[in-house]
Amino acid sequence: MVSALIRRIVEFCSRHAWLVFIVYLLLAIVSIFVTSKKLDITTDTTKMFSTKMPWKQRSDWMGKNFPNREGILVAIIEAKIPEERELSAEILVNQLNQDKKHFYFASSPENNPFLVKNGLMFLDPPVLDQTLNTIIRAQPFLSSLAADTSARGLFDTLGMVVEGIKENQVDLEQFKNELNGFAKTLEKASQRDFEPFSWEKSLSGELSSLAGRYQIVVAKPKMDLTSLQPSGEAVASLKKAISSISYVQRGDVKIHITGDAKINDEEFSTVMDGMVLGLFASFVLVAGWLFLAVKTWRIILPILYVLLIGLILTTGFASIAVGTLNLISVSFAILFVSIAVDFAIQFSVRFRGQDIQADDNTNKRQSTLLALSKTGYDTGHQIFTASVAAAAGFLAFTPTNFVGVKQLGLIAGTGMIIALICTLTLLPAMLTILQPKIVQAMAGFPRLKSLDNKFRHYRWYILAVYAVIAVIGIFFLVDQKVSFDADPFHTKDTHSEGMKALQLLMNDPNTNPYTADVMAKSPEEAKKLVDQIGQLSSVQNVIWLGSFVPEDQKIKIPMIRDAASVLLNTLSNTSIKSRPSASELRQSMQKMLDKVNSVQNILTPDSPLERICLALQKIVSMSDNDLMKINDDLVRFLGFQLHHLEIMLTPSAVSLTDVPKELANEYRTKDGLYRIEIYPKGTNLDNEQIATFVKQIRSVAPEAAGTSVDIIESANTVVHAFIIAAVMAIITLAIIIFIALRRILDMCLVLMPLILSGLMTIIVIVLIDQPLNFANIITLPLLLGVGVSFNIYFVMNWREGLSNPLSSPTARAVLFSALTTGTAFGSLAASAHPGTASMGLLLLISLGCTLVATLIFVPALLPKRDIDRE
Repeated sequence: MVSALIRRIVEFCSRHAWLVFIVYLLLAIVSIFVTSKKLDITTDTTKMFSTKMPWKQRSDWMGKNFPNREGILVAIIEAKIPEERELSAEILVNQLNQDKKHFYFASSPENNPFLVKNGLMFLDPPVLDQTLNTIIRAQPFLSSLAADTSARGLFDTLGMVVEGIKENQVDLEQFKNELNGFAKTLEKASQRDFEPFSWEKSLSGELSSLAGRYQIVVAKPKMDLTSLQPSGEAVASLKKAISSISYVQRGDVKIHITGDAKINDEEFSTVMDGMVLGLFASFVLVAGWLFLAVKTWRIILPILYVLLIGLILTTGFASIAVGTLNLISVSFAILFVSIAVDFAIQFSVRFRGQDIQADDNTNKRQSTLLALSKTGYDTGHQIFTASVAAAAGFLAFTPTNFVGVKQLGLIAGTGMIIALICTLTLLPAMLTILQPKIVQAMAGFPRLKSLDNKFRHYRWYILAVYAVIAVIGIFFLVDQKVSFDADPFHTKDTHSEGMKALQLLMNDPNTNPYTADVMAKSPEEAKKLVDQIGQLSSVQNVIWLGSFVPEDQKIKIPMIRDAASVLLNTLSNTSIKSRPSASELRQSMQKMLDKVNSVQNILTPDSPLERICLALQKIVSMSDNDLMKINDDLVRFLGFQLHHLEIMLTPSAVSLTDVPKELANEYRTKDGLYRIEIYPKGTNLDNEQIATFVKQIRSVAPEAAGTSVDIIESANTVVHAFIIAAVMAIITLAIIIFIALRRILDMCLVLMPLILSGLMTIIVIVLIDQPLNFANIITLPLLLGVGVSFNIYFVMNWREGLSNPLSSPTARAVLFSALTTGTAFGSLAASAHPGTASMGLLLLISLGCTLVATLIFVPALLPKRDIDRE
């Protein structure tokens, strides 16, 4: 009944070929218009999951209440000298905050006035005491420098140090670190290697290194949602602002750009490049394989045209049904081409093998119509069964909470029906228009008849080998040898600008992106949770609003005020000397040299004063321009640090209510809930370390959220979704195949190779250590779609009396279908995008396993009949 109906459809479309052609062309134009208006693509992996799940609701709630943590750009400022980082950050923040066209705000936490003013109070009392004593000891010299912030003042001050040594009033050891810093800078200058001197390092010593080599500026860009790269204009404006900074122009400072806004734009660009390349390669290389399969452009062009129209119509459906594609559902195009080409090749090869010849031009059209009619009757029901089964396999993924594959299942499942309709209507019409020759001799692989006989003769040995393979695959599956890598960073292009910059943050435990978040209802509850979480072995640091309120203020404030009483009058000197001339610098240097020479007998060979003296002996004879350059490098940041020190010596008592709004908003909601941010120990964490971190956090706070929690929960969701979907797909396929074939044996003959190819794929990915991820997870639905199609063709032909499956037209169609699909997957595997490359590789592996199972296992599996030869 189905065969007769399909034959009538094929006959109608063949007789009205131009009408069918025009109708599909109009449908394609409408589909393109709809796609251009409605279709969007997102690379945000957080949108791949259902909002009904508790962990996703918590994650979305965090994003809603702390919006400044998402959709941001981050400038990472790198410099050897901390003052250059701080000043560059300050300049950049000011420029971005003035750019209201592209940015909502910009800030640099390290330069926040509140944190700068209270910086000393965040030190532990013993460290604070040591720091203040160091500064107080330097009071006489700071007084001199504050009055003359030039190299002249510096050398005069060093002369005072020498006088103190001479009179046994100064212990040189106390100033050894600072003097070594001066000596290093002067030694470089004497070699004409000019470098600014860091007063922050000199005054704070080891404390300055605690902040690391980087300082960050966070900016919230205004997105252009109509653009393929929404933050593109903001990034361009940010780069322009960076290039205008003098420290960057001189090469003293490097600024790297990252942030989820930047990475998402790059991800979209890279993914689309991979997909476009894959589709282009699919059509180009498919044409090459089609030539080998059918040997004439009069069939190749119809197949390619059918693929193109079918893909356009499927994309139009996706625009209406889904609207926004994600990193998984965007792969529907590859799936469509991969399976739809199989339907078209099956039809065309069977058409090419019809036993009908045209004697002359007068009956050529009639012969074509007759051949198409017979092809529709002979193979139409097979393609119908294969497409419905493939569609059912894809649609089985729609009930899951994994939105990415849910969308893919819906689009690809519908795409199979569209491919079926196009194959049975548009393809016959196109073949009628172009009227290719019908050559029966080319239909199959006659030379493989001997191999058919050998497979039948040694079938039990072949089945035994595959049984062993199946057992190994089941063991790997049960033993959970296959892992799912839910870390979204592992599917991104590590060579992109954003990911290179992010790696700098990932290498620092204080800026590790694998954080967790816990909410508390009150400061008391937050403090209790902070104390508990801080004791966990996997936790590096815990930050909450209370972290900005220094501890032991009653002890620290008097200590700082005592130091301020000694230092503030010194630092607030209003009578500052003017910039010295080159001759004045030489005089000051010579005085310094004379004083050092007077104490040569008490200096050790490794004394920093001795090093300074040797350097000055070369510098004093340098040109005036060089002397002025050295002057500027030595004191460039002196005024900046003296001003900072003056601010830090005037702290006041701080409570939670004193924390400025821009900081408080990051750790407290409008309705008074407190966010606790938790950083794990280590850098570049693997999945096992992340899982341990999340498990420990949840032992204290079961409802934790954050990046690490999302990674673990998304992995669990994906694994659970695919188990459910796979079971549903197999059951659905079994029902559909049983309805189509009406025998349990035949149903098993289709499903057993399908399951075997899946187990073979598992073995291969375990052996090559290829984990599943968000990109390559589409292997399973493709495996079902392609595998069930291939197997149905062989089993249905066997039911109709086919004796030699490997030498049949079906084998030829299956082989070239696999080659065309495999070529497309190979182009994806060569992509620069790791996610796309892993998808192409795994698809290639699964296709190879499917082909081996179909061409070797199926011929051996088919039961012996009376018509079969021994």
